[in-house]
Formats: sequence, C-alpha cells, structure tokens
Amino acid sequence: MITSMKKRWGLESTRRFWVIMLVFALTGSGILLVKRPVFNVLGLTDETAMWIKIPLIILFYQTLLLMVGAIFGEFHFFWEKEKRLFRLLARPFGFRQNQSSP
Repeated sequence: MITSMKKRWGLESTRRFWVIMLVFALTGSGILLVKRPVFNVLGLTDETAMWIKIPLIILFYQTLLLMVGAIFGEFHFFWEKEKRLFRLLARPFGFRQNQSSP
C-alpha cells in the first residue's frame, strides 16, 4: 500500500511519505480543535444548516492543510494537490484551466 501511494504521489522516500501522512493527521485533528471557536466567531450554531457549515469546514481544512504542510516543508506537494482539487471543483461551474477572457 505504501509503495503504491508513493508511486501515485511521485515520492522517492518513505520518510517523505510519512511526513505527508503526519501532515494529514495533524490537519484532521487540528480542524476539530479550531472548528468550534471559528464557528462561534462567525455566529454559527448547532442549528445552522449543514449546507452552510460543510463548505466552511472544507475551506478551513484546505487552508490548515497548506499551513501545516508548509511547517513540515511540504507546501509544494500540498499546493499542487490543492490546485488540482480547485480545478476539479470549478469544472461544473464552467471554469477551464486556460480560459481566456473576452
């Protein structure tokens, strides 16, 4: 499993693989710590609709992922993954990678 993930992500070393896995773990735990205080600041409660909360959680997670990745020296790896994710999410809205303006 580790070998196939290293190959898929283009990683040479097992150490770098484990650093990336640590970043994912810390980000997942970190989002649980910051979610409630941030929601309180924004005035979101348990009664707030999930369709409002879920996009915010995803945004917070992606931002925290880049920050934790940068701390561990893997900003470039996570930035490339983020760009791919944003292109994928923008596709249904008609945005293309090399879209020119009129």
